[in-house]
Amino acid sequence: MKLQPIGHVESPLTDRSAAPGQADEGAPEAWLVFAPEYERAMRELAPGQDVLVLTWLDRADRSVLAVHPREDLDRPETGVFSTRSPDRPNPIGLHHVRIVAVDGVRVRVAHLEAVDGTPVVDVKPVLGAER
Repeated sequence: MKLQPIGHVESPLTDRSAAPGQADEGAPEAWLVFAPEYERAMRELAPGQDVLVLTWLDRADRSVLAVHPREDLDRPETGVFSTRSPDRPNPIGLHHVRIVAVDGVRVRVAHLEAVDGTPVVDVKPVLGAER
């Protein structure tokens, strides 16, 4: 299996430990910066559109199989597949965001909890009734 980044995140979040755990916990706007060869793939991306951004959480600990949810030691240890922990065997991030602006190969999105430099591996539309 070969996974290739198509771009990266530019975000004011630089410290993983200070980043919000979820988008609705104060995640800022951020830029998705695509490699120039993917500009054609971006053609229909537009402000106001909801998309799913898949990232590779490159700072994750891939050996982690269980965590205390929300890092709360009072909560029982839980298998990572039942959590949103970034630490997991294949650290793929899934982010539901709204496009705010498109500028060439840069797409500004709202409420992205990924830290600066995180590789972007795919973008998919959020499907509604029109599918």
